[in-house]
Amino acid sequence: MNIAKILDPQAIKVVGKMTSKKRLFQDLGEIAASAYGLSENGTVDALQARESLGPTGVGHGIALPHARIEGLERVVGAFMRLESPMDFDAVDRQPVDLVFALFAPAESGVDHLKALALVSRTMRDSDICAKLRANNDPATLHAILTEGPAIKAA
Repeated sequence: MNIAKILDPQAIKVVGKMTSKKRLFQDLGEIAASAYGLSENGTVDALQARESLGPTGVGHGIALPHARIEGLERVVGAFMRLESPMDFDAVDRQPVDLVFALFAPAESGVDHLKALALVSRTMRDSDICAKLRANNDPATLHAILTEGPAIKAA
């Protein structure tokens, strides 16, 4: 598994300022609907339901929201870079500016966990995060996310 198989180039967005987690999830829902044909409202509801179990802000300015979606056939992702970091109730209490969301089939098991582990490892790479934070072009962000992590894939 590698990020190029999960993340469509059309599923990347750079946003100036985000006002709330709810608004962020709505934007992720719009991306998922546009790039993968998912239900925008269903995606937002699934993200909010998962977040109610515990925050998905993993620290160092990174959030990995994820949800299981009925009718989805494979794991897919969406990436957002926030120009102004926002509070996300992260484990280290630091604001978040890099968000990589994963959407998995409702019945997926191992694939969902492998994808989450892959994205987590990728986003823990400080060099990758520095490059992501230094770029605004979605095509460049996609290239950064997909260029090296396949070697480290689960």
